[in-house]
Amino acid sequence: MQIEPGKPYELKESIGRFLGIKLVEMKDGHVKATMPVNDHTARPCTPVDILNGGASLAFAEIVSGYGSIHLCAEDEEPVGIQVSANHVSMTPVGEGRYVEAHANIVHRGRTQHVWNVDIITPEGKLVSTARVVNLIIKKRP
Repeated sequence: MQIEPGKPYELKESIGRFLGIKLVEMKDGHVKATMPVNDHTARPCTPVDILNGGASLAFAEIVSGYGSIHLCAEDEEPVGIQVSANHVSMTPVGEGRYVEAHANIVHRGRTQHVWNVDIITPEGKLVSTARVVNLIIKKRP
């Protein structure tokens, strides 16, 4: 998958599309993406005013999954088997607000990929940091 500079890739119909995730940059072992902080990604309780931690976890798993797809052989595909995160600060919901995910592979094994994903504001403030493990399996016919 090639991503042209300045032309983010919008995900196909999926939870990623519902969350508004756009892939901005992808190269071997690194993925950068954005996700809006809006009604779709806000916490479900009142007041609905900050990014939901579950949306951050989904963001991290989706971004690392695309990173692993990029590294897999044609007859392989990744499946997420573990995700854990620490939420270290809040970011408010608002018009034009978004967060960025910077995913970097820390282990590229034959059967597993381990990713570190930092979710930050455009100003560089760390919101969450996650570790994602993808199992690499043979594609099913």
